[in-house]
This record gives sequence, structure tokens and C-alpha cells, in this order.
Amino acid sequence: MKICCDKLFNGIKRLKTANTDAADIIGGFAAVLLISMIVLQFIYLNNAEANIYMRRGKNGTVYFSNVPVSNGYKVFMRTASKYKNKPYKILKYRKLIQKAAKRYGVNSRLISAVVKAESGYKKSAVSDKGAEGLMQLMPATQRMLNVSNPFNPAQNIFAGTKYLKSLLVKYNGNMSLALAAYNAGKNAVKQYGGIPPYSQTQNYVKEVVYYYNRYKKNK
Repeated sequence: MKICCDKLFNGIKRLKTANTDAADIIGGFAAVLLISMIVLQFIYLNNAEANIYMRRGKNGTVYFSNVPVSNGYKVFMRTASKYKNKPYKILKYRKLIQKAAKRYGVNSRLISAVVKAESGYKKSAVSDKGAEGLMQLMPATQRMLNVSNPFNPAQNIFAGTKYLKSLLVKYNGNMSLALAAYNAGKNAVKQYGGIPPYSQTQNYVKEVVYYYNRYKKNK
């Protein structure tokens, strides 16, 4: 999930055109106040354990996300979850995940870990690359899997799990390669003969494996 703040920064730029000390003070105060309000609202809406990341686009638009969905994101604020000690038992979509796991023969903890890393369990999450929903399905993947509504939790989880299963089969159960392909694409994995040397993909694989192992301990 991301929040665009171009209006905020455009307003600050207009204040700076006054070229006065007062305008600078007001602009700085406004920036801190408004960004704080946005981030607090972001944390409240997501209600999940996640750092808040920030990235500035080429056109000056500023994006906030609870998942570093592309290169360029930097940690803006570290947050903690009220669910810190109950990472798996209280997940809202646990039943759907278990059904998908049974249907496609994928470990439910792995599905949970992918959902956590991809969207932080925010069903309306959209990345700046166009991936959508809980398991962040790209439009091409949605069409391939006949997903009519990527923001429908059941459709997204079942389709994402089916796709993940196909990758696990392709890479003979190698979870790291399957996750790398899920994130960067099969062509990238083929090109580099393994996990691509993309920091975002390498961090993604580590993050999913971390959640997978943590959920295993809390089963």
C-alpha cells in the first residue's frame, strides 16, 4: 500500500516562494505536522507490524509504503504491531489460506509469509508497479489465472497460491527460487541461474523466509 503526497509538497513549495523566514518556518512546521498525520493514519489503517518506507518519484510525488515494493524506498519510520506476539493465530484470512493450502498442496505458513511480505495483509494494497491485492498479483498474472477482482481476498489468495505452487513445481520444491521468481519473474531467475542480484528480490526472499520460520515457531 502507498500514499502519495504530491499535494503536500506542492503546498510547501508555494510557501517557499514567499522567500521569507516566516514562510520557511511555516513550511517546515506544516511539513512535519502533515507528514506525521499521514503516517499515523497509515499505521492505523494497516494495523500490522511493518516499517514505513518512503520513496520520491521522478515527478516529485512522494510515496509511503509498508512494503518496499521497488528499489528507492528507504525506512521512514519503524513501527510495532499490537499483534507482535500472535503473528499467525489471529490472522484475518487464516481460513482462506488453509483452504488454498489444502487445494494446491502448499504449506499454509509459506502462503501466510508471502501475504505478509507482499501486502502486510492489506487486501486493497497496490504497488507502484501495478501489483494488486493480498498476494500482489500483476495484471498479466491475473489474466492468466482468470482473476476478475484482485481485491477479493478469496480470488487473490487462491490465485496467488496456485501461481506459487506452479513455481514450486518448476523449481523442484526450491522455495528460494520459487520466491525469487514470484518477485522478479521466471525469466530473471533463468537469466542469472538463481536468485537475481537485485537487492529488492534478495531482501524479499529473506523476508518471506523469515516470516515462514517465525510462523512455524508460533504454530
